[in-house]
Amino acid sequence: MVLNKSGQLEIISTANQDSPLRKGLQPIMGNDVWEHAYYLKYRNQRAEYLKQWWNVVNWEEVNRRYVQAKA
Repeated sequence: MVLNKSGQLEIISTANQDSPLRKGLQPIMGNDVWEHAYYLKYRNQRAEYLKQWWNVVNWEEVNRRYVQAKA
């Protein structure tokens, strides 16, 4: 999730190791869905990895980044 140049939140996907910063977007929250991020624990169950990922999101940090980007 990024804050775009108009101050709106956007959900984006990037290829390889592309950074939203290079497009003038401010990262607020991200998730790595390349296999190296989840395979040892979840094998090929990417959906389960994503489901469990929501349990560890630090919403205070997400909010801090959002507020900072809006300033």
